[in-house]
Amino acid sequence: MSLETLVLLFLAGLSAGFVDAVAGGGGLISIPSLLWAGLTPQMALGTNKMQSTWGTAMAVRKYMKAGLVRWKDVQGAAVVTFVAASIGTWVVTQISNEVLKLIVPWLLLAIAIYVVLSPKLGVQAGKAKLSATAFAGIMGVTLGFYDGFFGPGTGTFWTVAGVSLLGLALPQAAAYTKVVNLSSNLAALGVFLISDRIHYPIAMSMIAGQLIGGRLGAGMAIKHGAGFIRFMFLAVVFCMILKLFWEQLEAGA
Repeated sequence: MSLETLVLLFLAGLSAGFVDAVAGGGGLISIPSLLWAGLTPQMALGTNKMQSTWGTAMAVRKYMKAGLVRWKDVQGAAVVTFVAASIGTWVVTQISNEVLKLIVPWLLLAIAIYVVLSPKLGVQAGKAKLSATAFAGIMGVTLGFYDGFFGPGTGTFWTVAGVSLLGLALPQAAAYTKVVNLSSNLAALGVFLISDRIHYPIAMSMIAGQLIGGRLGAGMAIKHGAGFIRFMFLAVVFCMILKLFWEQLEAGA
């Protein structure tokens, strides 16, 4: 692996870490970069989990220092998510996820429309529709399994669920999302480590970028609040929708 390639992957990790810390969707940058570097899809997914875990951990640390992580509310969801993501990652090694590739763009499009039509969504904390325990059980199982099995849009789904069902403001929802994302990343990473699907030199290069990007992104989200998160959130969701629809068109061509 050339030094030039490692430098470019470092920059990709930095960009992915920044985006992921604010709105999720850093995989839009990191996974294509890993495939460009010549990794097989399986090795790219494993290496991506290795490097993204560190960026997510940095973002969690930043949100914790800002007082936006409420452990009593999120710890149950983190545990359930870890277990469900472990199962999902194992299942994806056994069966195809082609059906999800067709469904997810439409789910993301529905969420984007919902956010656009709800300009006050997450600006202030609202009324919770589920208890923290019920939310942890339902969303932890559903989104934990989904993240391990397929993954695109997981952070988006968590953020919207946190705002809509727990009544969180966007900064708190973003912090909650990072904690549960870290849990599912660690679970999936464990499976990929056991199956030896990680390219360590590339992972180390991207981790360095992720640590910087995760810190910068979380700092920007904390500083600028709901308006900045909303903008980044919608930008990432629309980019993800376009990417997934494009992949469907290419597959059908």
